[in-house]
Amino acid sequence: MDIAFNRKYLLPLLLVLLPLSARSQMTSSGYGFLDIPVSTHVYALGGVNSALIDNDIMLADQNPALIGPEIGMQAAASYMHYLGSGNFGAVRFGKYAGEYGAWMAGIRYLNYGAFDGYMPDGTSTGSFTPSDIVFEGTYSHNITDRLRGGVSCRFIYSNYEQYNAFAMSIDAGISYYNEEKDLSLSVVLTNMGGQIKRFDSQYNRLPFDLRLGYMQTLGKSPFQLSINAWHLTKWKLPYYSHDKNKPDEMQTQKSNFFSDLFRHLVFGLQYAPSDKFYIGLGYNYKVRTDMSAYQRNFLSGFSLGAGIRVRTFGVGLSYAMPHKAGSTLMLNLNWFISE
Repeated sequence: MDIAFNRKYLLPLLLVLLPLSARSQMTSSGYGFLDIPVSTHVYALGGVNSALIDNDIMLADQNPALIGPEIGMQAAASYMHYLGSGNFGAVRFGKYAGEYGAWMAGIRYLNYGAFDGYMPDGTSTGSFTPSDIVFEGTYSHNITDRLRGGVSCRFIYSNYEQYNAFAMSIDAGISYYNEEKDLSLSVVLTNMGGQIKRFDSQYNRLPFDLRLGYMQTLGKSPFQLSINAWHLTKWKLPYYSHDKNKPDEMQTQKSNFFSDLFRHLVFGLQYAPSDKFYIGLGYNYKVRTDMSAYQRNFLSGFSLGAGIRVRTFGVGLSYAMPHKAGSTLMLNLNWFISE
């Protein structure tokens, strides 16, 4: 792309794009936004959770096997105000398919706010609003009483100034749930696919990933612990640190065994005294270390949220502050038409 940005607009754009992709510093992936959750429940538990058991069609993008006949007929909407001027929204509708299956269809829209564009010689090209639209569908089917498989398909359209691209991706997942032990395990392959139409001559890869999930109730308490591993297709996940004495310079990439290990893991703790209410707390070390290049704060990497269901309606709210100059707020609304 020949467009250049005015420097004062570069930091907000980086704040939006950097945390979204595991490969933002390591590959030419241009589709990190596919890793943004649309579920407040997931976002509260760290932003990644392929083993979360809940009657919520918003979980389909984490693992297509997380929806099943128990969803009945359900509609849901999601809104996230993301770092700076980003505004993301999603609408979904799902329904059981016989005794053992379920399907979901939806659309996501991601708007990153207005930016001023410039040519390399400094000529202004005016303001523009980069955006992405994702059309998605999911189908799942029970394999046994405890095992379920699912597949999701997405069609992705991106428009950045005069450049646009089209891509397609597929997720495939398996979910194991033991109700007696309240134990959930999962394996998911995400973002398999590629660009059908490129922005320009450069091919941008999708952020293909292998993820593992674990979630279980702690004894007989109302607390559940979740541990999710992601970015398992590559062990080393180096990141840049920030030197407060040299604010305009990036430092050498950091990578060691323990740093790489914890950048692969997302931790969540949930208090759920019933299936109608939860409070969740999450910690994502990768988000925290990614933000170290941009003067993170104490709350970087942490997230918090809660949800409640009253009769046929559910509402969820989650919050995180990855960077001291920006925070994120997400809202979910669910309508349980029938079960």
